[in-house]
Amino acid sequence: MKSRIWLGWTLAAIAGLVLAVGCGKKEASADGAAAVQTYKLTYSIFFPPMHVQAKTGMEWAAEVERRSGGRLQIAVHPGGTLTKADQCWQGVLGGISDLGMSCFAYTPGRFPLLEALDLPLGWPDGLTATRTATALAAKYNPAEIQGAKILYIHAHGPGILATKKPVRALEDLKNLKIRGTGLSAGIATALGATAVGMPQPETYDALQKGVVEGTFCPIETLKGWKQGEVVEFVTDTKAIGYTTAMFVAMNQKSWDALPADLQQILVDVSAEFVDKHGAAWNQADAEGLEFVQGLGREIIALSADEEARWKAAVEPIVQKYLAQTAEKGLPGADFLQDAQTMIAEARAAQP
Repeated sequence: MKSRIWLGWTLAAIAGLVLAVGCGKKEASADGAAAVQTYKLTYSIFFPPMHVQAKTGMEWAAEVERRSGGRLQIAVHPGGTLTKADQCWQGVLGGISDLGMSCFAYTPGRFPLLEALDLPLGWPDGLTATRTATALAAKYNPAEIQGAKILYIHAHGPGILATKKPVRALEDLKNLKIRGTGLSAGIATALGATAVGMPQPETYDALQKGVVEGTFCPIETLKGWKQGEVVEFVTDTKAIGYTTAMFVAMNQKSWDALPADLQQILVDVSAEFVDKHGAAWNQADAEGLEFVQGLGREIIALSADEEARWKAAVEPIVQKYLAQTAEKGLPGADFLQDAQTMIAEARAAQP
């Protein structure tokens, strides 16, 4: 039953996100026969090419091309080579790329309602975060994402703390420089650390050179971005597990230029890839844990009392979100309640 509920959420989400399917026009040749037009699109992905999410994005593009019979061709540019991670959204809006994949959090304040997705709510896994993010963006369809066509959203598993020094209690974080993005940087501050905002691609060098002494990240990052090589300890902070929501968005003019049948292919393939991305996050987390264990890094578990202290420390972040969205007339309380309900349902469905 729970899997049917999740399937319903996913299908409804994709239908909502791409509801406005335009009417395409067929072009005809001089003799009246229907002409076949090929559409070539560019896709900017901030993940490095060997990262599982870049590979999944490439698989999505290949499936779109296959299902369109080659009429829709997508040139993928991974590793931020077309637009950098924090410029990807604007790059999609401005037509630098037709499609883009990056994090909402890389443009702080730009997505005030969707910031709830990144709150430290104790997200259980990447599949839950991915399904929830896509479903809620579709349900609320806020003004902040207008101007581009959101095809779907995916989100990583619960954030953990990876550091060069052991962190076993809140006191150990004092004065440590901890890298984060968007709200995860705010989490570092709430816990007593010195937050350093930084996109993921810059983090390895920053850790290696001592610019930062730790990072909040999903554990997959320690393998996917090789950051496990430059940290010594991993503190299990899943009790306050945050996620980072990542858009797969399309330039509105590029979308409108496509005939309806090609738009529908994008809708259908995107619906299928919600769970593919979510499952990839879960698998990557498992591999990330195995990777750091293989490196001999210490995994630190917080006691129940210590977890309670950390939860209390980050609660003001949630309250600040509620206050800010209320001040702006946004349905933050409803959005947050929906997210918490879906998290609880997912936990109840897990063995």
